[in-house]
Amino acid sequence: MFFKLRQKLLFEQNMTSVSLENAQYGKKLRLVNVIDIKNGFQVLDRKSILPREKNKKDEILQTSITAIGVNFIDTYQRSGLYKVELPYIPGGEMCGVVEAVGRGVDSFAVGDRVACGTAGRGCYAERTNAAAARLVKVPKGISDDVAAAIMLKGMTAQYLCRQVYRVDQHDTILVHAAAGGVGLILCQWASALGATVIGTVSSTAKAKLAKANGCTHVINYTQKDFVKEVKRITKGTLLPVVYDSIGASTFPASLDCLHKFGLFVSYGNASGPVPAFSPAILAQKGSLYMTRPTLFDFVDTPATLQQVAGELFKVVKNGTVNISINQRYPLAEAAQAHIDLQARKTTGSILLIP
Repeated sequence: MFFKLRQKLLFEQNMTSVSLENAQYGKKLRLVNVIDIKNGFQVLDRKSILPREKNKKDEILQTSITAIGVNFIDTYQRSGLYKVELPYIPGGEMCGVVEAVGRGVDSFAVGDRVACGTAGRGCYAERTNAAAARLVKVPKGISDDVAAAIMLKGMTAQYLCRQVYRVDQHDTILVHAAAGGVGLILCQWASALGATVIGTVSSTAKAKLAKANGCTHVINYTQKDFVKEVKRITKGTLLPVVYDSIGASTFPASLDCLHKFGLFVSYGNASGPVPAFSPAILAQKGSLYMTRPTLFDFVDTPATLQQVAGELFKVVKNGTVNISINQRYPLAEAAQAHIDLQARKTTGSILLIP
């Protein structure tokens, strides 16, 4: 099943909003397509969204998308920092309703509410094909908007505080970008586990938000040296772990916040990637550890995906973690959402609404 190009709107640099007509359903399919890192030309004139039914291994669902999460990884792919094959439809996080299933799919049925956070791409659209192995059913008590806002960000917070480093009541930890999408979830979760949470932010408004969402101490790094503040707060004992999604601008200073054998967790590049460095610096600063995890490795099987998502849904449903969706944009304004995210004008989660 193919679609005819109906309309094209040029977005910022390399994102184009396209309206396609589904010959079977007689409806328009609106999506965002990245064509060229520099020029943004639309080259896609055919697109199939029906489930492929080649064999039982081709487990594909067709999903009508109700809400789409926007994440920094989307900007990394769009800008070329993370290489993807062009053209492509951005977005790895969404919630929607199953409209059709491919052969071999027995864990989902038409009408199921489903969500994903590791689709990789394809979610900036009104409909998408999705691999069954990357989807979870959305339980009652979780709205579509919340599901779309937490799948990537919330599961990231889960592996950060429950797997990469198991936070407990004896810990004092540092979370950079504490008012961001992952930051707000991570700070609440760690606080609920009994940890003392120090968060860094870039504005007074973000400081208030972080303080209201699990941070015991908040440092505005535009006004104060966060290393000096950590030393003051901990009375020189420093920290067992630092969670950093900022990248270039907080490294290597973050290492100075760690005590001997401490762990530096780099999981994002909001200010650019961490520059190349000699591993000897880890020895010099106290035999430190450093890791650069990715969510995809923690949910690489249906079983691990269900386990991580299940734990996330539990803490959201019981009120341990509240989800702040502070920005909503129409799908046609995806480029503006990226601009605002990269300019650090946003807090909490960002959604696109098809």
